Amino acid sequence: MSTAIPFDTLAFVKELEGAGIPPAQAEAQAKALATVIRQVDARVDDLAARRDKQTTERFDTLADRNEQQVKGRLDGLATRQELDLRLATVEANLKRDIEAAKADSIKWTAGMFAAQTALIIGATFAMLKTNQPNPQPTGYHTPPVQEMRLPSPPAPVLSSPVPSSPVPSSPVQPIPTPPSLSR
Repeated sequence: MSTAIPFDTLAFVKELEGAGIPPAQAEAQAKALATVIRQVDARVDDLAARRDKQTTERFDTLADRNEQQVKGRLDGLATRQELDLRLATVEANLKRDIEAAKADSIKWTAGMFAAQTALIIGATFAMLKTNQPNPQPTGYHTPPVQEMRLPSPPAPVLSSPVPSSPVPSSPVQPIPTPPSLSR
């Protein structure tokens, strides 16, 4: 029941290269996506095989049970009409069970197909999105940052007047000023 998912890696690589992705990166993405698709396909095949096995076992069990019921009741049946009626009932029940199993199989297969399609599309968009630059929105201008500083404190005011002549506070003598420079 293996129905491989068709995936054209060459077309995928060319599509990525057309979108501006470097060839080496596009080939790597194609290989990665092909691997994912093969894994999903293998998983679907495994699940389908299990489902077929369970369905076969169920039908075998039903057939055995119905055969045993028919054999057990054949001894007690008096007429051929009763036997035909019982066989028709068993046949109708088997047909109903087969139709129900077919419907379940179709629902399951369609659901898995939809899930695989969504997975492939999501992976493709995710790979394309990760390779796109992140543009800044147009028309948006960031205002310059305004610094909030406190004004500088005023210079300290001296409360005592400055002496006009220096007072020696140390044994060092001041150098006398020549008369032509002093006022």
